Amino acid sequence: MRALSIAATGMLAQQMRVETISNNLANMSTTGYNARRAEFADLHYQQATRAGTVNAADGTILPTGVQLGLGVRPAAVTMMVAQGSLAQTGGELDLAIEGKGYLEVTLPSGTSAYTRDGGLKLTGDGLIVTSEGYPVVPEITIPSDARSISINAQGEVYAYFVDQVEPELIGAFTLAGFTNDKGLEAIGSNMFVETAASGPALVAEPGQDGLGTLRQGYLENSSVDAVREITELIEAQRGYELNSKVITAADQMLAAMTQVR
Repeated sequence: MRALSIAATGMLAQQMRVETISNNLANMSTTGYNARRAEFADLHYQQATRAGTVNAADGTILPTGVQLGLGVRPAAVTMMVAQGSLAQTGGELDLAIEGKGYLEVTLPSGTSAYTRDGGLKLTGDGLIVTSEGYPVVPEITIPSDARSISINAQGEVYAYFVDQVEPELIGAFTLAGFTNDKGLEAIGSNMFVETAASGPALVAEPGQDGLGTLRQGYLENSSVDAVREITELIEAQRGYELNSKVITAADQMLAAMTQVR
């Protein structure tokens, strides 16, 4: 009774879809989060009768065969790269990326990670870091006697001092772009690392080489569409129920067969 195993793969697929949707809804308020979408593919087929088989001595060929599908399998969980809306915060170190690109940070292991979460902070030494304490690349240190800072769209950081009229340029942010953003590996904490699928990071100034620009005092909201996610959740729930009904029907058919006298 193939229906039992086929329906089981369908239930597992819908369960994975629900898990993906639940993760999207859980991250509705996560800065810079891009929604994920579960994608599926059909399993291989048993060829009971192959299409194109010669059916008779006169050379008649079957136009169609008998191909029995064996269910469904997960193909990918794809990140839907989209620009989230910008929320004004007024924070001096809150940066939103308008367009493509990621901020580069250095992990404790010395490797690079990438994020669109621009909610930056200062250490006791004035170093600009992420909320997790990882320094941004290139490293920028705000002088302790600076009364305020300004960051323009090109990422240049200017510090204002009490005894100076003109601001002083103390550093500049860069952005990293990738040929295939969907190939990045998410490691949590709003960060990604490059993979062979994403290609190497292409670092440039904001506004250059197709990269976006920076906006100070804003943060990028999550791109999750709650209405769409709820709609897909209902579809996944109905799909799960239908596959469970197939298992029930197959069980009843097996019971009827064993009761034959």
